[in-house]
Amino acid sequence: MRLIIFLILSSHYILISQELNCKVSVNYSSISSPNKEMFNSMRQSIYEFMNNTNWTNDIFDNEERIECTILIRLDQQISTDEFSGSISVQSSRPIYKTLYNSPILNIFDDQFRFKYIEFETLEFNENTHISNLTSVLAFYAYLIIGMDYDTFSNKGGENFFLKAQKIVSNAQNDNNATGWKSFEGLSNRYWLVENLLNPDFANVRNFYYKYHLEGLDQFTEKPEFVREYIAESILSLRTSYNQRPRGYLFQIFFDTKTDEIVNIFSKGTIMQADELVNLLNQMSVKNSQKWSKILTSQ
Repeated sequence: MRLIIFLILSSHYILISQELNCKVSVNYSSISSPNKEMFNSMRQSIYEFMNNTNWTNDIFDNEERIECTILIRLDQQISTDEFSGSISVQSSRPIYKTLYNSPILNIFDDQFRFKYIEFETLEFNENTHISNLTSVLAFYAYLIIGMDYDTFSNKGGENFFLKAQKIVSNAQNDNNATGWKSFEGLSNRYWLVENLLNPDFANVRNFYYKYHLEGLDQFTEKPEFVREYIAESILSLRTSYNQRPRGYLFQIFFDTKTDEIVNIFSKGTIMQADELVNLLNQMSVKNSQKWSKILTSQ
């Protein structure tokens, strides 16, 4: 009887200890004469890898799992088992006392080359680079979790960013994989985790906590106060931006948060509207038309 109870409890523990609720899509429309069964198997293998791996030692109830999406677009089948394309990663977290999920990550990574053998188990070891496929997936799993934890406590995701950094380090000698090295551009996995762990961006990390837990989570109870608080928090990013204006972390932030920021300030008034919009235009000039909507609502 004790054995049966233990097995039931153990299976329940496994059930609720998963961190991610990850939807996975694989788009292979660019592949001529595709093996549809193999690509369906690929999608299922990636889905199981993301959702069934224990990425942390923490326990998550089913409703606490982090909502995220992975879209892999295959542009080329290099050989029978080797592919290249892109991977898009999105994640969100619920806002307290609302039905709204705030976007946390929105990343488009076009440096994705990997091997996949149908029915072969996807293996990952944080101490070594086994395959580029699992290294990229694990990197983004830790990134998703780390960013989520950063929104609930100041620098709460530090340990997970360190794990992501280790994956980057382990991948340095894979000459067939791109996106891991500093000289391959300023917008890749190397620079993303470098930014997250660099003291130059400590203020940005702190901003994620203030913006979400001290800001959006309080919005339904005191919206006017929260608008001013979020405006001040955005203005506090000026120092970090002046130090590293080309930081990849800023690009990721605005790719993720621009529409939400505009929506926050589309109602009500804020005291520092002109200063806020001027800074937003400086940090993300491509969204200038959207930022202008903030002024028209004042």
